[in-house]
Amino acid sequence: MDNNIRISYPKSEKIYLSGTLYPDLRVGMRRIRQTPTVTVENGRRHTTPNAPVVVYDTSGPYSDPNVEIDLRRGLPKLRKPWIERRGSGTQLYWARKGVITEEMEYVAIRENMNCEKLGIESHITPEFVRQQVAAGHAVIPANINHPESEPMIIGTDFLVKINTNLGNSAVSSGITEEVEKAVWSCKWGGDTIMDLSTGKDITKTREWILRNSPVPVGTVPMYQAFEKAGGKIENLSWELFRDTLIEQAEQGVDYFTIHCGIRLENVPLSQSRLTGMVSRGGSIIAKWCTINRQESFLYTHFDDICDICQQYDIAISLGDGLRPGCTRDANDAAQFAELDTLGQLVERAWERNVQVFVEGPGHVPMHKIRENMDRQIERCHGAPFYTLGPIVTDIAPGYDHITSAIGAAAIGWYGTAMLCYVTPKEHLALPNREDVRTGVIAYKIAAHAADLAKGHPGAFVRDDALSKARYEFRWTDQFNLSLDPDLARQYYIDGNPREGQYCSMCGPNFCAARISHTLDECEDIDK
Repeated sequence: MDNNIRISYPKSEKIYLSGTLYPDLRVGMRRIRQTPTVTVENGRRHTTPNAPVVVYDTSGPYSDPNVEIDLRRGLPKLRKPWIERRGSGTQLYWARKGVITEEMEYVAIRENMNCEKLGIESHITPEFVRQQVAAGHAVIPANINHPESEPMIIGTDFLVKINTNLGNSAVSSGITEEVEKAVWSCKWGGDTIMDLSTGKDITKTREWILRNSPVPVGTVPMYQAFEKAGGKIENLSWELFRDTLIEQAEQGVDYFTIHCGIRLENVPLSQSRLTGMVSRGGSIIAKWCTINRQESFLYTHFDDICDICQQYDIAISLGDGLRPGCTRDANDAAQFAELDTLGQLVERAWERNVQVFVEGPGHVPMHKIRENMDRQIERCHGAPFYTLGPIVTDIAPGYDHITSAIGAAAIGWYGTAMLCYVTPKEHLALPNREDVRTGVIAYKIAAHAADLAKGHPGAFVRDDALSKARYEFRWTDQFNLSLDPDLARQYYIDGNPREGQYCSMCGPNFCAARISHTLDECEDIDK
């Protein structure tokens, strides 16, 4: 494993914005430098500077050349002094007390992406963040035992976030590859990571990821509990699950996906489906209910689960165990029966000052997507919605990053707060590094499209800058402002002959300006 792993972006630099309520805050952002606009009039060359563009940055310390990186030691513990200074209490607890925490000001600065300096009016203030958290309409997943993470917020009135699923299995990758994929996800814009490991060394893998992750990390604790039970449903118990929760909480997991909404009475509702029950965690607890003819211990012990999460400020992601596994099964009785139960659990979590959000489908054709969002808002009292896709058609294995990004953009526009990415290998195989990159980029496109449609403050700045660069034939600025500069640049090079290609500095006036450098050389010239 490369213990000095780094993240870099072309023509970019790491910058830090300061807080006002907490002046010692250093909010990491990325600033993309642009080349000047070049015009030629009467044979004379004129240059007009283009301002740099500040963008949201998930790369953490990995893109800061002044921070020493050693994966064996882990990242700097950014939030440790805040936690020690503040004492016990969840973000929801403090928000209800009227206290703006360091995390709340941090995310307000981060979300605005330098709007104030650009003269763009924004409603996202630290006080607005506090209000949204207090109302349960937004969550800041931030376990007190994961101080390495940089605060981020999940809520309808904020930037749409994306999650990256990682994790090894009994027949796949090891710790090294999973840590590298986690950092890789952060490079391309993944806002959170879910470690879904089911193979050997689950605890060790999770520890390496947590200590080196600048973004929140989630898990499905049932996966590890099932492994501890030897893969036998009959060996599962509340006590075994509780011990697993505490183990993961102590390590620093920021949010748990728990399928608490599956009720014994609702399990039969999935039997008439074309694809039955496809959720792994949901299927495990549903089978336990059937074998024991009892209500799920995840449901009967929900208050106990909340009490554990409250101690560590762990957010609960209420899992959709009865989500549809194909478009034919979308919006059926089983799916909505579970959603109604999740709405009840949202209020019970809030009673214990536990942050909570709700998971959604899955596979949903386009004409049924809006109903999911509207029903979730109504039944779950405005708690943030977190969806996988949804995948809008089932006929494109190998392209489900596209079929799902279509649905993700739509449901993000309607109000979904976080999107779980899908890679081209969904339904086929576990993703490798390049699959992670493709999945993250596809979902960054969907999320940003939703941000534009919602009118998020400053969302248009990057689009306008890239459009202007494209119009002026400033090629490298087009590349560098894009979500995937490397791929954009490579496509350009592959599709254009080397001789006579436009210099990004000089645009269409390459010949008239008689500039004697190529595109490659231009990137090294600072004018």
